[in-house]
Amino acid sequence: MSGRDPLCSPRRVRRGAALTLVFAGVLGAGAATGAFPGPGAPQRRAVASPAAPAGRPEAVREAAAAAMAAGKSPTEAAERAVSRSGDRWAAVYSEGEYEEFQDALDGRYTGVGLWARQEPDGRIEVTRVRPGSPAADAGIRAGDRLRSVDGHRTDGRPVTEVIALLRGNGAADAPAGTTVTLGLERGTRAWTRTLRRARLSTDPVTVRRLPGAVTSVKVSAFTKGSADAVRAALRTAPADGRTILDLRGNSGGLVTEAVATASAFLDGGLVATYDVDGAQRALHAAPGGDTARPLVVLVDGGTMSAAELLTGALQDRGRAVVIGTRTFGKGSVQMPVKLPDGSVAELTVGHYRTPSGHTVDGRGITPDLEAGPQQALPRARTVLTGLGDPS
Repeated sequence: MSGRDPLCSPRRVRRGAALTLVFAGVLGAGAATGAFPGPGAPQRRAVASPAAPAGRPEAVREAAAAAMAAGKSPTEAAERAVSRSGDRWAAVYSEGEYEEFQDALDGRYTGVGLWARQEPDGRIEVTRVRPGSPAADAGIRAGDRLRSVDGHRTDGRPVTEVIALLRGNGAADAPAGTTVTLGLERGTRAWTRTLRRARLSTDPVTVRRLPGAVTSVKVSAFTKGSADAVRAALRTAPADGRTILDLRGNSGGLVTEAVATASAFLDGGLVATYDVDGAQRALHAAPGGDTARPLVVLVDGGTMSAAELLTGALQDRGRAVVIGTRTFGKGSVQMPVKLPDGSVAELTVGHYRTPSGHTVDGRGITPDLEAGPQQALPRARTVLTGLGDPS
């Protein structure tokens, strides 16, 4: 299990839904889910859950309003109503938490700029440090052991809890400028450093040039601008090359970005259909995408929501060979409902399907070729070689 401080909202995970967008590439703590645009409506997210009972948004609003009138907490009343509904992926966010969630979808977060994972022995290891971040300025490097956060020992703790400590463990994450003290270890050296949290931006797209004119484009989350980054990677790739789109561990994000990414590989056409309270709608790719260069998509059990929507479109349309393991199966549509005190409940209102009509929710997407974590990339390169020249 791995995580990072950017898009994680562990408190939301404990209630049932998560940003982890990575936002948290997650982010190892939860899942940044897909946002569906609706006519005149705010962004919506796609998450896995059972069908929502009719009229539940009104019931949640009424419970919150009654609590406010009685001088009680509207947020707690809404949480109780959501808990009774059976919608296990619904969540209630305070006003501040929801603003942070939107910031994460926009690719912004407050933190120290490090990624971490839990080793088999329970230790927490730093896996990556963002250049120019407080962690980088403090000399922290990948491979360092994170022993404590503000005096709390990290060994044996879930990485999501560690990330929560890094970001601040109050009702809302600590703001930029606040401090956090880390206990670190590198080899035989142990030391303590106090870092000041800063406002940072995410970097969800990583591009690598591999032998054989292969361009690997890894998308860890569909935050704002990720589709543009994918297009930029394709523009600079060899014209006679091949592409690997790595969606392993991608917990979702903005569906608008996922659809725009599909447009980079398709020449128009259907990407997905979905329903909202029974009304059928469709998402289409823009024309003019790269349909020539051979494409492989890598997926695993951490591929969720908007990433599954994209995978299903490329697979059903015959544009890509999908390699890896079955995806998570997160294919429901959620709608934000604003409550009297400014908090927001996100409630399931429908589900989406791939172009061929396959339901993703609870089932996931089966790859064309099964391959474990160590075999997926070599298998992808072999398949791309067999696909021949893009001409």
